[in-house]
Formats: sequence, C-alpha cells, structure tokens
Amino acid sequence: MGMGMAPPPLLLLSFLLLPLLSTAAPAPTTTLRLYRHLPHVEEAAHHHPLSRLAAASLARAAHLKGHRRGATSKGSKQHPQAAALYPHSYGGYAFTASLGTPPQPLPVLLDTGSHLTWVPCTSKYQCSDCPPAAAAAAPVFHPNNSSTSRIIGCRNPSCLWVHSAAHLAAATNCTRSSVCPPYAVVYGSGSTAGLLIADTLRAPAGRTVQSFVLGCSLVSVHQPPSGLAGFGRGAPSLPAQLGLNKFGYCLLSRRFDDNAAVSGSLVLGDAKPAAGGNSMQYVPLVRSAAGDKQPYAVYYYLALTAVTVGGKAVRLPERAFAANAAGSGGAIVDSGTTFTYLHPTVFQPVADAVVAAVGARYKRSKDAEDGLGLRPCFALPQGAKSMALPELSLHFKGGAEMKLPLENYFVVAGRAPPVPGADAAVSSAEAICLAVVTDLGANGGAGDVTGGPAIILGSFQQQNYYVEYDLANERLGFRRQPCAASS
Repeated sequence: MGMGMAPPPLLLLSFLLLPLLSTAAPAPTTTLRLYRHLPHVEEAAHHHPLSRLAAASLARAAHLKGHRRGATSKGSKQHPQAAALYPHSYGGYAFTASLGTPPQPLPVLLDTGSHLTWVPCTSKYQCSDCPPAAAAAAPVFHPNNSSTSRIIGCRNPSCLWVHSAAHLAAATNCTRSSVCPPYAVVYGSGSTAGLLIADTLRAPAGRTVQSFVLGCSLVSVHQPPSGLAGFGRGAPSLPAQLGLNKFGYCLLSRRFDDNAAVSGSLVLGDAKPAAGGNSMQYVPLVRSAAGDKQPYAVYYYLALTAVTVGGKAVRLPERAFAANAAGSGGAIVDSGTTFTYLHPTVFQPVADAVVAAVGARYKRSKDAEDGLGLRPCFALPQGAKSMALPELSLHFKGGAEMKLPLENYFVVAGRAPPVPGADAAVSSAEAICLAVVTDLGANGGAGDVTGGPAIILGSFQQQNYYVEYDLANERLGFRRQPCAASS
C-alpha cells in the first residue's frame, strides 16, 4: 500500500482459545490469529510473562540507549548455511555453536545490538540472580579441555575491543607477556565479566575460524542460562570474524517459547527464495551521526520515513527518523529487544493514533495497563469473538513498507481481575494490548529518558519475517514467511 492511497479498512482480529502449547501455524491472511496461552492478569505482575517481557524490553532499551564500555581471520567464501534458532521465555533466540578442540557445543543468544561474543566459562563460573534450574543445566565452556584455547595478551589488538587505548597505555603492567585486563559488559538488567580468549569456533554447518576471539565469562549477574553471540557492527562481531557479507534470520512466533520440537532459522550467507514467491523488500542501513562513538557505532540504523496507523501517517518528531551527533534519535533493528521501544515523544502520537482509530468501540482496560506495563489495552466485549483494530505500518526510504500482521503488535493478556469500584464488564474482559514499550512514568509523563535510539524495532515485531542483513550493500531486507520448522 503506497503512502498516497486511501486508508485501508480496519483489519479483523479473531481469537481462538487453543491449548497452551498449540502448534497450529498462523494463517497468512489479513485475518490473523492470536493465541491466548498466557496466565491471567490477576497473577502477580512480576510472574506474568507479558509483564516480565515488557520490563525486560525497557531494561534492554535503557542498555542500548546508554553508554557502556565492554565489548565492544576472515574465512574464505562459502555456501550459505542454516542453523536452528529457538525462542526462549526470557525473550531471546538461541542457536548452538561449537568451540574448542575437541569441539564443545554451546547455546548462544543471537544479539544484533552488541558485538562481543561471550560464553559461560570454567567449572567455577558463577551467575548471581540467574534462573537456578536453567543455570544448573546450561553447559559451560572448559578452556583447559581445549588444545587450541589461549588467553589474549595485553598487547594483542583484540584487547582494544574491550579497553580503550588510553586505559591500556596507563596500565603499568601491560606488557607482551601480560594478560589483557578483565572485561565487564553491563546490560540493561545485569552484567558479565571475564577474560578474552581465542579458540577455534565451529559455527553452524561447517564454517570455522581458527582463532575466534570471545569472552570467557567467569561471573555474571542476572543473565540467561547461555552465552551471547554478538552480531552487531564492528570487528569483534561474529559476522566480521567469519568474514560474512550477509546473514539473516527467521524468528519463530513467541508462542513456541522453549519448545525444542520447533525452531526458526539463522542463515549465514544468502537465503533461499521463500516458498510462495514473497519478494524481499530492502531498506537502506544508515550510520549514526555519532560516528565511531560507542555504543551507537554497533547498531543497525534504519532509514525510516513514516509510521502509519489505519493508513494515516502519524506526525512524529524528527528524532524518530535520524540520530544527531550525540547519538540521540533514529531507529534501529535489534534481535535482543522483545517488544519494540518508542521514545515517549514518538510513543504518545502513535498510541493516540491507535486510540483514535479504535474510537469508542472498545473500553480501555486500565487494570491490564497498570499490571503489565503495556498501553493502550482494550477490553474485548463479553461474548465478542473478534475485534476491529487498526493496521500499523512502517515506511522506509526507497518505498519499502513493513505492514505488520496484527499478531505482531497486539497481544492477548488474559482476563483482568475485578477491581473494587471498577466497571465489572471491563474488569472481567479479555485485555488486548499494544505490544510496544516506552519510558512513560506512572503518571503518564516521561520516565528516565536518556539519549540513544528513539525507536528500537524488537523481535516481537519481527516474528514470521525473514530478515536479511546485507552488509556488503548496506541494506536490510525483509519478507513475511512462516518461520516454524520441525527439528
């Protein structure tokens, strides 16, 4: 749909009350399914999956928007290879890579918002405030069991990936024989620290780097039970060290969280054409006006030109479209953020447009909004089987349009609990919420807003899209396609 065309009719959203682990494929039509498989809102907010994911998305946004110091042998040309990519309930997508000689298989989270790869390391690895059962079952890397593992020295150029030249110059003990000082990477809600090492990485389906540099983490705080694979821009990243000109992924629907029987895919190289002939649309990747300033130089910025709700362009501030020299503003794509983040000055006009398009047809569900940290939320009228909700599209330079399916920007949150003095009909209704987060405070004002990207396109909005990072041509491609594949 072009920008100049008449607004499209409201899309129809149907709700099918299917079992918790239903594996039916979503219908590839404008009438799309959302599956109510989450606990009810009356459960404590910190136990609700949507609340956890919303909080994690905001923490991740704070991490991407703020400054952090940490992390920051090209292979020969090979045929593209694919690996299984699994979604997890803590919001990430993971794949398996093998490290060392003999190879030790390790799960790592795909992260396009950072460039250092790290793994839990040694039998003494400690993770505070981490899921105990999952952490106990997660494998760790044992460098002493690998004949090709070595510690990175202080004078090795790779040490500059995690420390500034000034810091190393000031270190009195930084010699050719000394070890690169420990790194510390701070994320939105946790951190990890350890030593840089180099070892043989056997990436999925045969790609190998003899001296792949990564973090051997010894201590972590509030991290998922796996390592992390940095796919952002920069020399430390996995694509750079593998010598890739292109990579892509197809993110499985979140309703398959932690289901080992079904996976999406990570493709290193060119992807095969999609069945059904859906063509790829391309968006220019742009560099931040902040130049090499960290962390912004790591991100993939998109040439966004407009956001439409119900076919009508939303009036947005300039910061939504371009970053300034300080790194404030612009839109990035990120596999590690679950729900898309919008700066308050961008979120409010978008939310207002959604509310205006819905009109008086549905009542707001304040209980769901307060309990989940998502807004706006609407109550499904009792007895109703469908709702008419507005279309949401992203428009990019060159004419590409990402017309999101409804299940990628609205979520069903279960039934809101009765609240004394509240409208009983609203309190007992299903809550349907916009799956976008912002820094709005409790009273609707801006919270702790810093610089950094104004828009972070999260993985929830990328479900059932094949997303291609064409690094050689500085562009991002996308096409809708089913991502579920039995493993």
